[in-house]
Amino acid sequence: MGGVLLVTGGARGIGAATVRLAAKDGYAIAINYRDRADAADALAQEAADAGVRAVPVRADVADEAAVIRMFETIDDALGPVTALVNSAGVGGGDHRVADMPFAVLDELFRINVIGTMLCCREAVRRMSTRLGFPDGGRGGAIVNVSSMAATIGGRPRKSHYAASKAGLIGFARSLAREVASRGVTVNAVAPGFIETD
Repeated sequence: MGGVLLVTGGARGIGAATVRLAAKDGYAIAINYRDRADAADALAQEAADAGVRAVPVRADVADEAAVIRMFETIDDALGPVTALVNSAGVGGGDHRVADMPFAVLDELFRINVIGTMLCCREAVRRMSTRLGFPDGGRGGAIVNVSSMAATIGGRPRKSHYAASKAGLIGFARSLAREVASRGVTVNAVAPGFIETD
């Protein structure tokens, strides 16, 4: 398969499993992380040992300037992104709606929804066969990691998380229609419980 893949939240859980699978398919991989430098470095070394180019890239996806810098770093290190898996996300803790702190909502939606949208924006600019960045994209694929909570509702005191993940599905559907004629596919996956650290 090959190409250049960015996995946000790639240092652990679903993101790390995606990195390992993509390495077997021959992708050059950018492993995004915010706080887990050791895990990202170890995963990049694991990919390198398997003969795959992999670079850890630190960026908070909720920070627009950091997202732009991340994509520019990947452009320089591996070339323009041709595949994106948006796996970065937070759970937002357990809160009844009646007691929901604004700060929790703000962080949750900035990371889970706005961060995904910012990464999609930068990826589409590079992938689109019509936008031409920098010499005309060759198409690509985007996958947003949502959750079954988006469709069946979250666990008790997790309605805010369910809402953020439902937003990813609606966004994926709309973006898919927008960029299909530009050579870009967009999908969302909605896992159930996943065994992670």
